[in-house]
Amino acid sequence: MDNAAVLSVRNLSVRYALPRRHLLEGRRYFEAVTDLSFDLPAGRSLGLVGESGSGKSTTARAVMAIEKPSAGSIHICGRDVTRLSARQLRDWRSRFQMVFQDPFASLDPRYTVERIVTEPIRGMSRAERRRQAAQTLDAVGLPESALDKYPHQFSGGQRQRIAIARALITKPALIVADEAVSALDVSVQAQVLNLMKDLQASSGVSYLFIGHDLGVVQYLCDEIIVMHRGRAVERGNARDIVNNPSEQYTKELITAMPRLGRRRRISIHDREDARPGHP
Repeated sequence: MDNAAVLSVRNLSVRYALPRRHLLEGRRYFEAVTDLSFDLPAGRSLGLVGESGSGKSTTARAVMAIEKPSAGSIHICGRDVTRLSARQLRDWRSRFQMVFQDPFASLDPRYTVERIVTEPIRGMSRAERRRQAAQTLDAVGLPESALDKYPHQFSGGQRQRIAIARALITKPALIVADEAVSALDVSVQAQVLNLMKDLQASSGVSYLFIGHDLGVVQYLCDEIIVMHRGRAVERGNARDIVNNPSEQYTKELITAMPRLGRRRRISIHDREDARPGHP
């Protein structure tokens, strides 16, 4: 394991038992991820790219300790999360958080933004929790007044900002973003990606970014691993992978990708963008 890595994955495999087709058949397995290894240094971004079923989201769930690996180790900030007890894992979770794909489904509509954003933090007064929530919302370009509103009062882009604020409030070293912009309109995708870049520059957070669109992943990430049928088939510098791919599968992904680089950079501090009703 690289001691400088925020996240270090070694020989990760995840497999699922399949139902027997007849009584005498031996046990069969589906290999979702096979022998995957990589390091993610502090303040850097690594993209896992592939089509649906390639194993990238299974890897994300394993890193978040949502999925139990069949083999291998996952060290986050120096500890193997696959070996932690449930209690130890709860204590360690402040160091790594997740942003999910759908900003409409990932926020409980019954709760205010204040309750949603402060859900990961414990052991402080209501006033202190609210103060920290307001500071975190400000970091993602939303006003303090948003704390008393509900998710349905915001656009999709704003909801994903709220989800990012919830992930940031514990000041994690690692954020796992699983298709975090794929449910958003193209122009809003650019805004959220710019936000993530700016937050990384200011806080030093590392991103494990899961996606199927190489254009989006190249825009955010320093390095890319291309996954196919549970295995890493190509890896390297993001620009090199996109401009000079060596694998036919990677070339096909590139052919299908939109050109995100043509999009205008949008400031996260745009006041118009911070109002309800705007992305």
